[in-house]
Amino acid sequence: MWDGYSLLYVQGNDKSHGQDLGQAGSCLRQFSTMPYLSCNIYQRCNLASRNDYSYWLSASSTIPMMPVDNDAVEPHISRCSVCETPGPVIAVHSQDQSLPSCPAGWQGLWDGYSFIMHTGAGGSGSGQSLSSPGSCVETFRPNPFIECHGRGTCHYYANKYSFWMATVKPDEMFISQTPEVLDQEKGQDLRSRVSRCRVCVRPPKTNSRQPHPAFWHDVTNPKTQTQGAANAQPLLRQAGFQ
Repeated sequence: MWDGYSLLYVQGNDKSHGQDLGQAGSCLRQFSTMPYLSCNIYQRCNLASRNDYSYWLSASSTIPMMPVDNDAVEPHISRCSVCETPGPVIAVHSQDQSLPSCPAGWQGLWDGYSFIMHTGAGGSGSGQSLSSPGSCVETFRPNPFIECHGRGTCHYYANKYSFWMATVKPDEMFISQTPEVLDQEKGQDLRSRVSRCRVCVRPPKTNSRQPHPAFWHDVTNPKTQTQGAANAQPLLRQAGFQ
């Protein structure tokens, strides 16, 4: 339907508001380091003049040493596409390293890693509903988002955290957890404790594209046949099939 840039959440007045990555609202057609403005009761609005933030899902570019601005920002911003599906879409999480199966009668769209929450400046942040396809990110990275400011710069800061669903063994559900630290610099695989997920879609039933039975008439009667044809088309349009 359209392509855009992946907005994760915004923060203003130390309050944050997140976007569901599985919904169309997270895919903005245009990118700006400060995509919103604030207005007050004195009929005044401020754009890019406050200490507000925007957070975007990041691309796989190498983390820069210093904040980037202007054209240097673009390689760090994830792209997105809004698509129409033939039925409802959900995410299924395994809570282990194996890929989960879709419910009976559903079809898989993509596999990923279970992304649950993120925090930014001042400890504020947002999260993803685990039923939403936005919680199943195809690529795991410990730094999956970038912070941008009204002054036009973006950077990955050390006080930003991402939270992922962990693996849980069935025989360890009701026992105390053992603290564990995974360090990529020591050659440890960070993904070894991250839950896997799959996004599934329920295809339409075979007969769901047929006109409503009330609009099928005895074809031996020309009058009822004409009325049936005239009435069936609007029904199909309302159902989204034309």
